[in-house]
Formats: sequence, structure tokens, C-alpha cells
Amino acid sequence: MKILVAGDFCPKQRIADLIEKGNYEAIFGQVKPVVAQSDFSIVNFECPVCSTECNNIKKAGPSLKCSSRAVDALRYAGFDCATLANNHFYDQGEAGVKETIQALTEAGIDHVGGGKDLEEAESILYHTASDKTIAIINCCEHEFSIATEKTGGSNPLSPIRQYYAICEARKRADYVLVIVHGGIEHYQYPTPRMVDTYRFFIDAGADAVVNHHQHCFSGYEMYQGKPVFYGLGNYCFDWKERHTALWEEGFMVMLDFEESGITFQLYPYNQNGKEAGVHLKEGTAFADWKQRFDAISAVIADKRKLKEVYDDFLVRTERRYMARLTPYSNRFLVASYLRGFLPDLFPKRKLPVLLNTLLCESHYDRMVEMLRNKTK
Repeated sequence: MKILVAGDFCPKQRIADLIEKGNYEAIFGQVKPVVAQSDFSIVNFECPVCSTECNNIKKAGPSLKCSSRAVDALRYAGFDCATLANNHFYDQGEAGVKETIQALTEAGIDHVGGGKDLEEAESILYHTASDKTIAIINCCEHEFSIATEKTGGSNPLSPIRQYYAICEARKRADYVLVIVHGGIEHYQYPTPRMVDTYRFFIDAGADAVVNHHQHCFSGYEMYQGKPVFYGLGNYCFDWKERHTALWEEGFMVMLDFEESGITFQLYPYNQNGKEAGVHLKEGTAFADWKQRFDAISAVIADKRKLKEVYDDFLVRTERRYMARLTPYSNRFLVASYLRGFLPDLFPKRKLPVLLNTLLCESHYDRMVEMLRNKTK
């Protein structure tokens, strides 16, 4: 059974224009034959459909949306399923959730990881091909898209709840695939928590784990004989203001599930650089990409080296990240703070209190609920 998994699809700018013109071939012409080779193909649908009057929810970060023609484009490309557990699925509130699911259903595209409430968002998707059944579990890290018992949204990352989902899936399916949306944006390595969590999913009974979200590709490892991919990169996400060389690179992975084991094939590409669309790497471009992919994977395989890379990243980005904790909101004040012209507003004696609030589970839960109530 061949299962293809692709990363983030968000039709903005040039891609949105091509979609509205119905020129899907210019976007997916090169990769469509690859998608067709699979028994079941999955892509992350990174923005909600909202053709009616939309209202952005209150959140940090951009609010995304697209027209229903984006779903038609995915159908043209040959995708069978859309993952909805991501940090943008609830950007347009209940209207976006409802319209996205309706558009996917009408197009004959399955979905997983999102729904009208938490129970539906947690649902496991089962697909049967060649007399074998695969279970697909999709979840995402906690941002502003998470479903609740009363509101729609995405299935939250919760190792405890995913453990029970994997146990349930093992009873009904021959194979279990977990797809997670998470990680640090523009950082090419998994965090130590990601490694521990995804390995736990394998220990719990998953046959493969695939991650996306970071807007750059990462590497992989074989754990207990099962593949874990730590970042596919953007699949098709045109956003000129955020483009970097890494933004424009990604890969699809074709997982081949057999009784003898799981093999895979990688399909790296460039997306939305000088030319709009997704374009497969070939020849020396493929070899160059594979060399970089293998180098990242070698770091992931070395726990000590991976921690060194992570610690170095934390030092390099400390001041910019700490800017989140200051009350400076004016961009000139933020720029002054980043250049060291303005002080930190947390005295050192206050930092242990802040650290304890984040470390202690009870304090953390209390603070999250209070902040959530204040932003309603």
C-alpha cells in the first residue's frame, strides 16, 4: 500500500491568481504524475475555505482564507485526503470550518484532524486498498485553531489522547500513520520534545510518523525500524514577504507499507520561487538537496549533537523571542528593544516566577485558561 504525504498547501498571491483562472496545470503539472502513483494521497490544507463574509478570529499571527476553487485545484492534482489539524484551520471561526468541510466533501476529498467539535476532530480516518487498511491520525500543536467540546477546529497534540487513538486504530487497521503539524518555524531540526513524542507514538504502535509546519524541510530517522519524518516543508505556499531559500524547498514522501516492512521514496521540489508552482528537483539539484537532507538526518541521529544545535539556536534567537514577553507593541519600540536600546521589563528576581508558571503543569494550565478567557 503506497501512501503519499505532502506538506502545507496555502493558495496565496500568484497561486491564488492561477487557481481563480483555473490554470491548475501550471501549479501541479510536474507533481501530478507522482501523486497518481499512490494508493492514497494526503496534503495539509493550511487555510480555511471562506467565500461568504468572513470574520477573522482574535489571534497572534496572520489569518488565512481561500476560495472553494482551491479544493478543486487539489482534486485536479489528485489528492484523496486533506489534513486539517494545523494552526490556521480555525482562522475564520465556525464559518470557515463548516465551509471547508463542505467543500472537501462535495469534491470527494476525505479529511482528518478537523471537525465541528473536538469529538469529530479527533476521529481516525480509515482507508482500505489492496485488502489492507491504514488508519490515519492527525493532530497539531496548540495555537488558536484547537477544537473544543462546543466549537470547531483542529485535533490538539496530546500524547495521552493519541496513545488511546493509536491503540484503537491498531484493533481495526493493518497499519497506523500519525501526521503531526508542529515545530519551530524556519528551524530545520526537531526540538527534543518532538523527538521524544514522535518516538513515543512509534512505541505506542504507530508504523510511521510524518510532521510538517516549519516552512522548511527537516530530516528523518528510523526508530524501532519505523520511519519518522520531522518536517516536509511547504508544499505550495506562495508568500513573497516571507520567502527564503528554505521556504521554497520541500519534499513529498511516498510510504510503501508492506508486511515485510516500510520503505519510502522522497520527491524533493522547489515551490514558488521565480516561477509559480511546484517543480521537482532532478539531476544535480536532487543530489545537492539529498546531501543536505542526509546531513540534517545525521544530526538528528546523534542526540548530543541535536541538543548542541538546539542550544545554539536558542542563544542566537533569545532576544527576538523574549520580545514576546515585553509590552512593546509599536514596531519602532520593538526594533529599539531588539537593538538593545530599551531594557527588559522583567527583573531577574521575577524570572524564576515566570519559569515556574511555565514549568509547573498546574500553574501552566491555570495561566492558559486565564489568558484564553481574557482574549475572548
